[in-house]
Amino acid sequence: MSARIRMRSFAVLTATAAGALAFGAGAAHADVDEGQKALLKGSTTASYFWDDSSGRAGDTGLPASGKPMQKGLAASPSWPLMTEGYVVYKGKKMPFFVGDRGPGNPSNNGVMLDLDAKTFAELTGGKFNSGTLMVDGNGGKGHIDIQYVITKWGDGVGKKNHPVAFSTGAWSRVDRNPAKPPTILAEKKTEKKPEVEAPGSGGAAAPAAVAASERPAGGGTKPAAAASGEESSGVGGAVLAGGLALAGGGVVLGRDRLRKLLGR
Repeated sequence: MSARIRMRSFAVLTATAAGALAFGAGAAHADVDEGQKALLKGSTTASYFWDDSSGRAGDTGLPASGKPMQKGLAASPSWPLMTEGYVVYKGKKMPFFVGDRGPGNPSNNGVMLDLDAKTFAELTGGKFNSGTLMVDGNGGKGHIDIQYVITKWGDGVGKKNHPVAFSTGAWSRVDRNPAKPPTILAEKKTEKKPEVEAPGSGGAAAPAAVAASERPAGGGTKPAAAASGEESSGVGGAVLAGGLALAGGGVVLGRDRLRKLLGR
């Protein structure tokens, strides 16, 4: 990684030293808890650091929170100290907590998170070099684009929203208007099932069932109106047949009389 420029002022360290004693020592957490509610989601460019007060590689001393340098300890230019969350890089998730302030000048150019070197090494497939405090074997990566998820805001001063540059001074002010958590749908809306159409209905609803009183005596399922129509057509046919028979008989009688007349 190229030489880092970290702008932690003596005033910042002095202001946070008193509150740091209350935090004690030890890691904030070890693993990513998938069940935690997301309070803020976003993306940014992340760099890395390792300050163990040895003075190597631009080391500026112990982290501002008073926590010892450790895996998972990150620096933010504006989030409250002890804010917790996790980052995602190419499918890998790693937890972090804000234990320091920074980056300084790089945050003016969009580098809004400084991960610890061990976390950075694991994300990028490299290895932490304890001698140089740098990351080796990751192809020279010093900056990566990550997604971040905040699961818990730290108490005290700092901006509880998307990060802003260190130069804005947001890290030193109480945020009385924190970001609203992103909306998460608990369940999908139930889709309405389409009504089953009767075969050949062309989209029309199926006819109502025929009442027992309207069914013909033969046990069929035709409506009474259709049955009565058939009955009326039967009667009409009978009348028509009778008429034809009479007409036929008239023709026969007419012929007999005609023969009698001609036979005279």
